Amino acid sequence: MRNPHAGEPFTSSDAEIAAALADVSIPTLLLSCVHMSGDTTLLDGPLRPAGLFLNEVQGYMSEEDKAAARAVALDIIRDYRDRGCPEPAPIDPQLLKRMMDWLVCAEVPDEYVPMMLEEMGLDGRDARGAGHTSSRESRAEFPVVVIGCGQSGLLAAIRLQQAGIPYTVLEKNAGVGGTWWENTYPGARVDVGNHFYCYSFEPDDHWSEYFARQPELQSYFQTVLERHGIGDHVRFNTRVLDATWDEAAATWTVRIQGADGAEETLRARAVISAVGQLNTPHIPEFAGAESFAGPAFHTARWDHDVDLAGKDVALVGAGATGFQVAPAIADKVNRLTVFQRTAQWMFPNPNYHESVGPGVQWALRHLPFYGRWYRFLIFWPGCDTGLAAAKVDPDWPDQQRAISAANDLARMMFTEWITSQVDGDTDLLEKVLPDYPATGKRTLQDNGSWLRTLGRPHVELVRTPIDHVEPAAVVTADGTRHPADILVYATGFRVNDMLSSIRVYGRDGVELHDAWGERPAAYLGITVPGFPNFFCMYGPGTNLASGGSLIFHSECQIRYIMGCLDLLLAAGERAMTPRRECYDDWYARCQDELATLVWSQPSIEHSFYKDDNGRVHSLSPWRLVDYWAWTRTPDPADFEFA
Repeated sequence: MRNPHAGEPFTSSDAEIAAALADVSIPTLLLSCVHMSGDTTLLDGPLRPAGLFLNEVQGYMSEEDKAAARAVALDIIRDYRDRGCPEPAPIDPQLLKRMMDWLVCAEVPDEYVPMMLEEMGLDGRDARGAGHTSSRESRAEFPVVVIGCGQSGLLAAIRLQQAGIPYTVLEKNAGVGGTWWENTYPGARVDVGNHFYCYSFEPDDHWSEYFARQPELQSYFQTVLERHGIGDHVRFNTRVLDATWDEAAATWTVRIQGADGAEETLRARAVISAVGQLNTPHIPEFAGAESFAGPAFHTARWDHDVDLAGKDVALVGAGATGFQVAPAIADKVNRLTVFQRTAQWMFPNPNYHESVGPGVQWALRHLPFYGRWYRFLIFWPGCDTGLAAAKVDPDWPDQQRAISAANDLARMMFTEWITSQVDGDTDLLEKVLPDYPATGKRTLQDNGSWLRTLGRPHVELVRTPIDHVEPAAVVTADGTRHPADILVYATGFRVNDMLSSIRVYGRDGVELHDAWGERPAAYLGITVPGFPNFFCMYGPGTNLASGGSLIFHSECQIRYIMGCLDLLLAAGERAMTPRRECYDDWYARCQDELATLVWSQPSIEHSFYKDDNGRVHSLSPWRLVDYWAWTRTPDPADFEFA
């Protein structure tokens, strides 16, 4: 069988090929040429990338060099086509390492090479689909319940099905996608490049934009669900009320409620929580909010029956969501008033709203391993470099402004980008320029649409705190009354109230939230003492603020979970739970490490990463390569078995 990443054979004409090459990433193209031709001298010549930066896929090559590279590539592709598009011969690991170094213009450390090779899957294998040492019979008698059918719940279902483990997925919504089902607000799109924000074993060459909008993302997960035959195992419109562990039977009893209100009980040997962190909307309590006479809703519950045309809209919140909503609705409304508590750092990304050209789609579909190397190209700049920049230098003199030399440089770059767009408007600049260290909150990707929107005559950015709400206005602390027909809350989610939508009762009837108190945690973000055979995906301490992708993290987590289940079954045991000392040590190490990073600094106020006590429990402080290594295989010594 032909390697799926080797590309589909083609008969495109020379003119069609040349037209396609006008679109593509030239460094990625040249590596595909190495596969097609076997000519490694391409790595030695003058046609090479000059550097690599986030979202810069051309390697800062000159127009002359790019044109010359296209001419070289056209000859190679023409020859490859005329030979019938044979599947390229495998390349040895040493050459692949050299190709990595060439593409990123630096030495890729040896510890990253196995992770990146696995991520690219150049041999066509799904290396994260774990093997099994337990018997097929034991797996077939071990039913699992998965709570949630977002990207992590769908992934869990795929891996359980591949292992021959019976499973049921419970999803409160009417369809697959989780946050990409619920967040249908205008302008909703992903902020991780789509050719990386997809399953490693299910790449998609049909993205219409580099950072796809919500409908296309939801459609992707629907397609994956159908391709793997998961739909028959999902109970949509079903809410989980609670899950209770039965020690004597070593089973979970899961109480559910269907759309008709009828309750039912399921029994399972294990439960995987895939409810995530971004599923329970946060709506601040403003005095008088209940008196507002017009439509009022959270962005995650967008009311599409409400017509914004010609209306005065009050948008409360201007973080990652408000940043997308405001430019998307500004053309429709009569007046838009945006209430922002703190300014957001942003950095330039010219591709943020750009369409994927037909040439790129052609290359992804036909050129051997182009898609795999392109995935590497957009992954690597955000792979742990951001975490290094988030590290606090305790000797840095002004911790209010920056936390290190690298962080101060980022501040200067971001400041220059913001300043360049306000065209001397000092009042606006004062409002939009943050006063805290760069990257201390979620940093936003910007193509200029945000500040262009704020500069429009019918749009106003208000930084004065809201005092109360009236039937037809929002009133700020200075007494100013801002008229409003529609009130939209872009105020995020209850991130620190982990698994708030369900109740989980473990050993001795202890409820999970009571066990956690004010310190939600899980060993490796996955398992909790006292809750046997209970596993979290996108659990405490697994959110990413410095790079990478939650899908990458989910693939690490489900491999670990499947390894735990296999370990349990192969040993003939009934239940497993992490040792308390492992859990406590993990929590302490996470908190110690987080204390050294920008997100925990006292100068960062009003951050959704922090709880009411200023502690961070949602974020991972670890390098991706470390988390990948730690979750490859569970260590039996970390668990107690029953």
